[in-house]
Amino acid sequence: MTAVFSHGRLRLYLLRLLDDGPKHGYELIRLLEERFLGLYAPSAGTIYPRLQRLEADGLVTHTAVGGRKVYEITEGGRAELRQRADELTALESDISASVEDLSALAGEIQTEVRGSVRDLKRELREATRQTRQTRWDRPAPGPTPRPATPTTGGPPLLAEFDQRLAEFTVEVGALVQAGRLSDTQLRTAIRVLDGALDGLRRLLR
Repeated sequence: MTAVFSHGRLRLYLLRLLDDGPKHGYELIRLLEERFLGLYAPSAGTIYPRLQRLEADGLVTHTAVGGRKVYEITEGGRAELRQRADELTALESDISASVEDLSALAGEIQTEVRGSVRDLKRELREATRQTRQTRWDRPAPGPTPRPATPTTGGPPLLAEFDQRLAEFTVEVGALVQAGRLSDTQLRTAIRVLDGALDGLRRLLR
């Protein structure tokens, strides 16, 4: 509950609203929300106990209409309004000031949120730009360069093995750098490489 309604002042304002005519509880909540420009609305748990207390004190009464309790001010309630007219005037003034403060605070929050959103958008644009720049800086995809065949006269099969190994290394490195492999795929690829290495070790024993 907003501080402007401390010390039983909400009870007084409910009488003020009911003085304009009978209303059910949720209508009173809506009127209070409108009075505070939608920046504050009391809960049903705040309103209904006070209405029950007002009724117990003989200041309001209720009738059931369509399954709802419709509250109406009594002569005793109007007498209390007259007796507390000065307090009610001060309350109206405090409500107006509170609405202004809440509006200013809401404006500050809205400005801060907009600034945060702008900062986030700017950061996303910069991240996107850097990502694109990184992609543009990479060599254009093309045929994997084939290492030159050794000219030292080594065995043909060994030369072919060296060539295939170089091609494999280049292609795997390109795939990883391009970010085409997910974590799951990378883990699977590591297991495949480990298996292949173990196989070669057994073969060369």
